[in-house]
Amino acid sequence: MQIKKTALAWGIAIATPLFLVACGGDDGRDGLDGQLGSAGANGADGSDGLNSLIRQTSLQAGNAQCFSGGVMVESGRDTNADDVLADGEVTDTSYICAPTLLNEAKNFNRIAAFPVCFQDDANCDSDDETSAEIVAASTDGMTLIYTDSPANRIGFVDIADPSKPSVLGVLGLSGEPTAVAVKDEFALVGVNTSADFINVSGTLDVINIASRSAVRSIDVGGQPDSVAVSPDGSYAVVVIENERDEDLGNGAPPQLPAGNIVIVNLSGEPSTWTTQTVAITGLADLYPSDPEPEFVDINSDNIALVSLQENNHIVLVNLVDGSIVNHFSAGTVDLTGIDANEDDIISQNQSLDAVLREPDGVSWLSTEYFVTANEGDLDGGSRSFSVFNTAGDVVYEAGNSLDQLTARYGHYPEGRSENKGNEPENAEFGVFGSERYLFVNSERASVVFVYDVADFTKPMLKQVLPAGVAPEGALAIPSRNLLVVASEKDSREDVIRSTLNIYYYGSAPAAYPTVISADRLDGSPISWGAISGLSADPVNSNLVYAVDDSFYQKNRIFTLDVSQEPAVITKETHITDGNDILAALPAGVLPASAINADKTVNIDPEGVAKLADGSVWIASEGSGNAVDGPVKSMNLLIKTNAAGLVQQAVTLPPAVNALQRKNGFEGVSEYQGKLYVAFQRAWEGEANVRIGIYDIGSASWSFLFYPLDAVESQNGGWVGLSEITSIGGGEFLVIERDNQGGPDAVIKRLYKFDTTGLADGAIVGKSLVRDVMPDMLATGGLVTEKIEGIALMKNGDVLMVNDNDGVDDSNGETQLLNLGDIL
Repeated sequence: MQIKKTALAWGIAIATPLFLVACGGDDGRDGLDGQLGSAGANGADGSDGLNSLIRQTSLQAGNAQCFSGGVMVESGRDTNADDVLADGEVTDTSYICAPTLLNEAKNFNRIAAFPVCFQDDANCDSDDETSAEIVAASTDGMTLIYTDSPANRIGFVDIADPSKPSVLGVLGLSGEPTAVAVKDEFALVGVNTSADFINVSGTLDVINIASRSAVRSIDVGGQPDSVAVSPDGSYAVVVIENERDEDLGNGAPPQLPAGNIVIVNLSGEPSTWTTQTVAITGLADLYPSDPEPEFVDINSDNIALVSLQENNHIVLVNLVDGSIVNHFSAGTVDLTGIDANEDDIISQNQSLDAVLREPDGVSWLSTEYFVTANEGDLDGGSRSFSVFNTAGDVVYEAGNSLDQLTARYGHYPEGRSENKGNEPENAEFGVFGSERYLFVNSERASVVFVYDVADFTKPMLKQVLPAGVAPEGALAIPSRNLLVVASEKDSREDVIRSTLNIYYYGSAPAAYPTVISADRLDGSPISWGAISGLSADPVNSNLVYAVDDSFYQKNRIFTLDVSQEPAVITKETHITDGNDILAALPAGVLPASAINADKTVNIDPEGVAKLADGSVWIASEGSGNAVDGPVKSMNLLIKTNAAGLVQQAVTLPPAVNALQRKNGFEGVSEYQGKLYVAFQRAWEGEANVRIGIYDIGSASWSFLFYPLDAVESQNGGWVGLSEITSIGGGEFLVIERDNQGGPDAVIKRLYKFDTTGLADGAIVGKSLVRDVMPDMLATGGLVTEKIEGIALMKNGDVLMVNDNDGVDDSNGETQLLNLGDIL
């Protein structure tokens, strides 16, 4: 379609009298006013200007710019006056993309989590640190190759059946592997062999994937940090970071030697490959003498996209001749609606101005657009991702949305609030059938954000996926409908194992999240995490209640609507001591910091029971030991009204308090006017764990004893109770679990016991209701350590939930599972 715009031009002549005064003559200041002359004749009309033309072209679905279709609008001047906008006359092009429609019929779901410690022991019975950081795949998508930095090796995993990945072995290297990419049958591995931060060295090792053997080692002259292979297989790029010593001075650049990039020409066999080093000093505004390139990706035009994280800069390099195509600052972001204080409260109401993006991982979306994951390092970290065009313009900025999403999904890392919040680490792009998706890894929230980018300038959130702790590398394998994410954190002591997480894109409904939150009145999401107890509403079969534990200050009671999937936290109710009930307790019952100025409280809710009269009883766990001390707080039952106002506080008898050890109150339930409280582990000198019974009417205590299973985990540890709920007729359901996770987890069981006719001090008999290990494994991830809540619904279904530890040494995953009618 051609649209003509006529530009009119007028020539206007203005006659202006010019008066000249002779030198030394009268300047006329005292003379008579002069007379205006007559107007001159109008000038001739100017010639007509050139026509401006607009050409509109419909774009079909699948178009590179507008994947859902749209319109391309081109404009320019009709230089040859033929009323047709020729290609050579186009001076401006824009796109109007059709609105993105999410494909609700297909979703990504985790189908496997492969702990890489399996490479060392078939049961992962090893304390050695081993890590999957960056991951690549063979050209057929059947074999994964990952870097294992702590062990100076790369690992190989068979994913012929992606739901059952299996060990293929490892290959030791001469140094620390930092990156891996694939060219035909070869894995190209960046290896850091530097002696220190000044004496830098490194290689690009060429590995035959099938034989898992070294073919060639290419000297790259410095410390590599990222490797990419061009889509046509002609080139590889090795980013030489030559990172700084963060303990030297204030840790800021410049600290030479400077970084650079190395282009590898991949023509012929590996023995004939050649290299070219490209200097990138003098480009960035920040620390121009000391560029620290971080990550690289290559588009189909053989243009390398390189992030200089500490320099807050982007460089585009033509791989054919090594020339710099363009370079520009990554810029800054003004942030609002974020949490900038580490105070154990998620309060997303602060602002930060002019935050440097400092991008880490980057990915091309097309030959014109690319995305940066803005992790930050020195003084930056905008907690976001950005979409740029090759001119350096920001066409999309995620702003505060990732931080707010993690708060809504229970994954916000409050302990990183004064740093970089969720810390986007890396980005990956892939076309899956009729959709194209962007994947953004959040290092601290341990999730993967999935965006539909049918319109590159308007990413639309598709899903949030759970990952292992600290997801780093991401790899889309669209030919097999797979996404693979490598999570690098590994610490057996902290119940964390580094994993390769595998997701399948298929027709199954999204399995995660299982819990999200609604908005507060101010529009921000209700923040939550560390759910440590559940209780069904005695009247409304669609509601359950939960509490957060001592990880957070200003404790709350949550109301969850479980009639929908995922369940929705519709309300947060702060526990408050407005009547000074807690303030009046004797010294030592609660710590001095337990009551805030606004009367909210800082306790350790581990159990909750909602009663028919609307009141709520909360079991607060004590801290410290009475025997080998000191006791920091005692175990306490607290009653509130429906608004969270404390009405009553109940302590244990002094003789029982004198036996206090760690792991006290862990759950509470009400039956026929009595509160039943599960202690977690046996106290001083006792063989079995206590079940406390508090008679509300008589304000008296009695106790039963519960025999725990013996430890069965290969990693030892302990076994304890985590929850109790009444199932009627004097029977109770409890969670019995070990303090192990992942491959070390064994005991995750639901038992029931009957209290009918038992005298004070009796030992209960228990019977197994369900081993929930299979239910936890069915989520596709590693077994989480802490299942801490169960609730019996009016329809007979049993709900179970785990405590995500506030995303502290945890992947933040919360699984609210409906086990069905199992009683």
